[in-house]
Amino acid sequence: MATVVAPAADLQAGRDYPRTLTEFLEWFPDDHACWHYLLRLRWPDGFSCRHCGNDDYWLSRRRLLICTKCRKSTSVTAGTIFQDTHLPLLTWFQAGWLIATQKNGLSALALSRQLGISYKAAWTLEQKFRRAMVRPGRDADRLSGEIEVDETYVGGSRPGKRGRGAENKQIVIIAVECRKGDEERGLGRTRLRVIPDCTAHQLQSFICDTCEPGSIVSTDGHSGYLGISELGYLHDRNVLSSSPDPAHVTMPAVHIVASLFKRWLLGTHQGGHGSQHLETYLDEFVFHFNRRNSRNRGLLFYRLLELAVSVPPAGYEQIVWSRRPHATSPRLRGLPRTSPASLRRQARHEEPEKDIPF
Repeated sequence: MATVVAPAADLQAGRDYPRTLTEFLEWFPDDHACWHYLLRLRWPDGFSCRHCGNDDYWLSRRRLLICTKCRKSTSVTAGTIFQDTHLPLLTWFQAGWLIATQKNGLSALALSRQLGISYKAAWTLEQKFRRAMVRPGRDADRLSGEIEVDETYVGGSRPGKRGRGAENKQIVIIAVECRKGDEERGLGRTRLRVIPDCTAHQLQSFICDTCEPGSIVSTDGHSGYLGISELGYLHDRNVLSSSPDPAHVTMPAVHIVASLFKRWLLGTHQGGHGSQHLETYLDEFVFHFNRRNSRNRGLLFYRLLELAVSVPPAGYEQIVWSRRPHATSPRLRGLPRTSPASLRRQARHEEPEKDIPF
């Protein structure tokens, strides 16, 4: 089911979403209130049966919506990230509020301590919310104006070559809008993506996917960017080796975003991300960065839940396997269990609580 994203102008704080934590607690005291809010998000114009289109239903004891015409049942959580969950909806809403309203987000360990759930449940819950942080149709809303594009490397300090060609690191390409007008100055929106290499195909494909033709694209002197002027972009090529200024002075915007992302990854998550899940961490960073100037944090909570009911469901095993290289299928019955590296590190370093004598 495709969910229509409501324009911000049509939403009202205190009516469509809570403004503060106090209002959040008043709005959602139990699962019943959360269920009705999800019902409103899934069908903002009223219930419509996906089988026959009928708009009338009756509610069963199991909270299933039974169509009065075709008698087919529909669940509010079916087809969303909440499908088949064993956690109360209230826990999901509390997690969504914490994740959306904190500018830097929070780690799975911090979330597990806040909500009193296991680390595995908190990690899976966060991963499911990250899958919902990419707005439908975002790819069509490309960056425009003056844009800086460059790559950065994620993977910690290692001996050997630095920069392009470094081994055992992941390449993240970044594009960010530079606003230099009189009315609005500073950084605009950003896009980040994990790429396997720095070939012309990868670099130019990213630019075509994220930047509007006719925009001014500033890059360094890497040969992979040479063909973008033929793709409809105004190419501002900066050969840093012949420039008296360092890279962060010549192209400040993209280096600011790169440093903010690495600081967020090390500060909030302590660098404890699995390499196969880096793309979802990029999605979370972009979600928060592009909404950093939002005056009402409750609107971000509304947007996150609005997207969550439009994302297809995925279980724990599917999330773990989906981004592994050469993954074939989720774990079959009888095979040993798998878990991401972050979970294994947590289990290894976790010590049992000791009784403190008084």
